[in-house]
Amino acid sequence: MMRMIHLMNAQDVGELAMIKSLLDGNRITYVVHGEHVSSLYPGMPFVGSRVMVDAADHARAEVLLGRLRLSIRDTAP
Repeated sequence: MMRMIHLMNAQDVGELAMIKSLLDGNRITYVVHGEHVSSLYPGMPFVGSRVMVDAADHARAEVLLGRLRLSIRDTAP
């Protein structure tokens, strides 16, 4: 049985899409808590989604997210 632990909270749908794509592309199993809460109540701003990963993949997921953050920072105007 997998033990899921907190990886990070996504602040908007764009960030969540990037995180999910990164994890999918690296075959890291994840669960997103609160992903569709905002769609339940029209007009409600995005409610941060909690991204959980298998404990065995947590360190690798952290490294990948760190690389993504560096890549975004390096290409920002």
